[in-house]
Amino acid sequence: MTTASLGGATPRSSRRRHRATNDLGAAALFLGPFFALFALCLLAPVVYALVLSVFAEKRSGIGFGGDAQTLFVGFDNYVAVLTSESFVAGFGRLALYVVLYIPTMLGLALVLALLLDSAYARLARVFQVLLFLPHIVPGVIAALLWTYLYTPGVSPILGLLGGAGVQLDLFGTTLIVPAVVNIAVWQWTGYNVIIVFTALQAVPREVVEAASLDGAGGVRIAVGIKLPLVAGSVGVIGLFTAIGALQLFTEPSILAKATTTITPSWVPNMWAYDAAFNRLDQHQAAAASLVIALIAGAVSFAITRLTSKGART
Repeated sequence: MTTASLGGATPRSSRRRHRATNDLGAAALFLGPFFALFALCLLAPVVYALVLSVFAEKRSGIGFGGDAQTLFVGFDNYVAVLTSESFVAGFGRLALYVVLYIPTMLGLALVLALLLDSAYARLARVFQVLLFLPHIVPGVIAALLWTYLYTPGVSPILGLLGGAGVQLDLFGTTLIVPAVVNIAVWQWTGYNVIIVFTALQAVPREVVEAASLDGAGGVRIAVGIKLPLVAGSVGVIGLFTAIGALQLFTEPSILAKATTTITPSWVPNMWAYDAAFNRLDQHQAAAASLVIALIAGAVSFAITRLTSKGART
């Protein structure tokens, strides 16, 4: 009896082990390429930047002659970055950019998506395509296009405004940040309209019809029913938009070719680029990059926590 039980259990155990081995092999086959690319494209650069950031090139004497030596300096590069007035000022401009950009873009995306989803919308697909078109324009091309439109004496828009007595200096200190915000809003609003509109299509139509039968108007249905049901999608958009905003680099770099208002260290990413390729101090550039990455991670965590808390309530 005992022998028979053991004889029956052994094949079942063997089949379980064989199935578990196959499952493990399949999981490794599918996940292996991801982890390989993750390690190669993310972990390896971070580790390399971390190593670079704790060293510095030093020359002997008073700087004339002598070979440069790479010395371990600990956190000196981080101290230099965080005490740099231009680096800190760049975060101030970046904060102003975020405050202007995210609410404007999200507000426009929500309003346009709700209008497209309303019962009064006609030619919704045509408007979706038209709204999405700016997003397929590469960022460099978009920045060049708007640089042309911002340039006095060249821009037809500024020419028309000047003829009407309105003088705008979009390259001046006061309007340069809104000018950069305008480029980002033009490029990204249509893309996010599509995301919100897709989320609105999943709102149960019977709920909307019931509210309409109860006498709710279009605005009340949009604000009281549709918006709460797409809050998760809006939170995801806010998260990715905030992360993208912290990477601001292309637009101001292109605009800097036409104005001296934008300096080589205007925002933190430009500061890191200037340190690496103009001042040839890759160690401080690595430290600055890691500081930016840490702040981006903290902001992402805070937004994720806020949106998760909002979804639970």
